[in-house]
Amino acid sequence: MELNNLKPAAGAKHAKRRVGRGIGSGLGKTAGRGHKGQTSRAGGFHKVGFEGGQMPLQRRLPKRGFVSLTRARNVEIRLSDLERLPVGEVDLLVLQQAGVVPGDALSAKVILSGKLTKKIVLKGVGATKGARAAIEAAGGSVVAE
Repeated sequence: MELNNLKPAAGAKHAKRRVGRGIGSGLGKTAGRGHKGQTSRAGGFHKVGFEGGQMPLQRRLPKRGFVSLTRARNVEIRLSDLERLPVGEVDLLVLQQAGVVPGDALSAKVILSGKLTKKIVLKGVGATKGARAAIEAAGGSVVAE
């Protein structure tokens, strides 16, 4: 193989569709746009969901529910993640520096998953009932700030 022999794979390149170039092309006359109507004309287009001026379905239906913008920034941590940390006192900053939670996390909560054998003090980090019991059983504590 030499540089002057390089070619794209078969079927990787194909000719651009040339519309409005006569009957023989198969796309002459109306150029694949059909007859009359908004979409056949230059500049004729409508927004997604547009229903010809009728109130669109999306606007006819009532708004419902709530989407929290901070939900993705509240992180869950396993007990096994805490086990791997080299420090005894754990807060959100320590977790961020260790890479356990992302840097933009707003809050963290420990859940009962995995085992914890060493003593750990949680500061400003939440814990579920089961996780709190496991931490206290290992000799640690949970301090709410």
